[in-house]
Amino acid sequence: MRTKTGTVTSAKMTGTVTVVVHSQLMHPIYKKRFRVSKKFLADTNGLDIHEGDQVTMIECRPMSKNKHFKVTEILVAAPRVDEISEEKDLDKALNRKAEQAADSTSTSNS
Repeated sequence: MRTKTGTVTSAKMTGTVTVVVHSQLMHPIYKKRFRVSKKFLADTNGLDIHEGDQVTMIECRPMSKNKHFKVTEILVAAPRVDEISEEKDLDKALNRKAEQAADSTSTSNS
């Protein structure tokens, strides 16, 4: 069984993630190493996976036309940001800027 380690770039599909795996190849003429990336579709196995997570996946039977891997474990979880709290903080920051702008115009008019 082949295993690969990569970074999740998209978790928008139901039960499927896109994982990018980077590898190094040697140029046959110039003898210089260069990086090659390949995207794989993988089944999540019910794990809570988000973009930016580093995962290990293992080869399995074909589940669909392009999906041939299952995620076995999450090596490094990316920091999660709660969207609702992020929106509230953004609204507070925008309101603060608007209030500061209004205060500066009212003090300059006086």
